Amino acid sequence: MKKEFTGFKAALSAMIILAFLAMPFTMDAQTGKANFSGTWSLNAEKSDMGPARQGQGQGQPPQGQGQRPGGFTGGRDFVAKQDANVLTVERSFGEQTMATKYTLDGKESVNSTGRGESKSVATWSADGKSLKIVTTRSFERDGQTTQMKTTEEWTLTSPAVLTIKTTRASQQGDRVTTAVYDKK
Repeated sequence: MKKEFTGFKAALSAMIILAFLAMPFTMDAQTGKANFSGTWSLNAEKSDMGPARQGQGQGQPPQGQGQRPGGFTGGRDFVAKQDANVLTVERSFGEQTMATKYTLDGKESVNSTGRGESKSVATWSADGKSLKIVTTRSFERDGQTTQMKTTEEWTLTSPAVLTIKTTRASQQGDRVTTAVYDKK
């Protein structure tokens, strides 16, 4: 009888240890939120950067976009770091690195660049699989203030593939691009 009880205690101890080891994974699964952390490289072949404009080939970022600080992700490789409540996106432009931070609780985030200030609100989809970031930027040009609104929808289509659908409002109408990134 004593042997059976000792075996039961050993099995119970092993189950408790396994439960504690599995707890962090269960808690992450319970939050159900995608994690966009990683180094992401544009897959130009799978991306749709919209119709080509003069001086720009198919699959290339829109002219002037993603080439200077404060631009949307726009086809540039980048590093994303995500913790419980903040998504930080780092882009390099030559020797300069620009970090943009978004709070993940639906509150407004403000980021400043050499070109002005941007205000963003990030909200999760109901299932937590995608993140929508709506950004409004103000620019001074020829003595007039212009605002540009950009909506990015981030979705992990697999653990190693990120799709960002971007809609930019402009005087010529909405411009929609879909950039597909592979995790390095």
